[in-house]
Amino acid sequence: MRKIRIGSVGLGRLGLRHAENIAARVTGAELAALCDVDGKKLGETADRLGVAARFESFDEMLASPDIDAVVLVSPSGLHTGQIAAALEAGKHVFSEKPLGVTVEECRIAEKAVEAHPDRVFMLGFMRRFDESYRYAYRKVKAGEIGRPILFRSYSQDPERFIDGAIAFAAHSGGQFLDMAVHDIDLARWFTGSEPRTAYAVGGCYAHPEFARYGDGDNVSCLMQFDDGCMVFLFAGRTAPHGYNVETEIIGTEGILRIASVPQKNLVEILDTSGIRRECSENFLERFETAYINEIQEFVDCISQGRKPEVSVYDGTRVSEIAYSCKAAFESGELMRF
Repeated sequence: MRKIRIGSVGLGRLGLRHAENIAARVTGAELAALCDVDGKKLGETADRLGVAARFESFDEMLASPDIDAVVLVSPSGLHTGQIAAALEAGKHVFSEKPLGVTVEECRIAEKAVEAHPDRVFMLGFMRRFDESYRYAYRKVKAGEIGRPILFRSYSQDPERFIDGAIAFAAHSGGQFLDMAVHDIDLARWFTGSEPRTAYAVGGCYAHPEFARYGDGDNVSCLMQFDDGCMVFLFAGRTAPHGYNVETEIIGTEGILRIASVPQKNLVEILDTSGIRRECSENFLERFETAYINEIQEFVDCISQGRKPEVSVYDGTRVSEIAYSCKAAFESGELMRF
């Protein structure tokens, strides 16, 4: 069977990782082209990965007949337009989150996907493809913990990366959209339900720079879903110990905890500091396999003529919820959906 020829767009940290995975770790895929506005980085990466077709213009890449699909890891504000253009050009599309930087943009993306039902569109909610989360999901759906009554999820970035977070704050949409969307998606996925109410608190506890954007360096939200499940989300940028993503699902008959200790691996270090385990350094390390699995699913959907579980509507709904959490945080009032 012929490989799916993919053009990958954007060579930032995650874009570079996706390109590397497509080139060497995704079965049935070929990294056929690379696109980035940084000509030097584009050339160096293309040379290293053995990619002949390289473009500084997204439109020029779309015009290539040698590309079946695109993977978009471009700036968030470009996603909606690039999704629509790629689908119109006859390409299958994988886009990293967010679907759009506003709910209105998400609706535009929905219409673009609906206009091309013969194309595969997939959004990058990679935690659904993490092996531990998938294992826990199967247990919940099998009823092994009874009825879920509390979903708790933390996303924390290391303090040592705070300068980058501050520099990006003006364009991030706030922590609920930038960080907590993955937790919101997991809550919807695990419960199969939607939020009814939301109350959010937080602040600038260490970095007042975020206040000018109506954001905080640590924020949280308590929601109740339509099925009665309580959902608590925490997003922070000042973790002293490293990158930390953990989730707990409490049921009437059992409890599941995913990565309650954010350990890098199973190695224990014994030295003058005592006995310790190192933490994951960043999202690329923690979700290394998930990033491979999600692109593998995208490629398999194209090859097998089926649609992925993660849809354009998931992107819109998560964005709606994230903005409602942001509004609750800014107003201090209970939000009703």
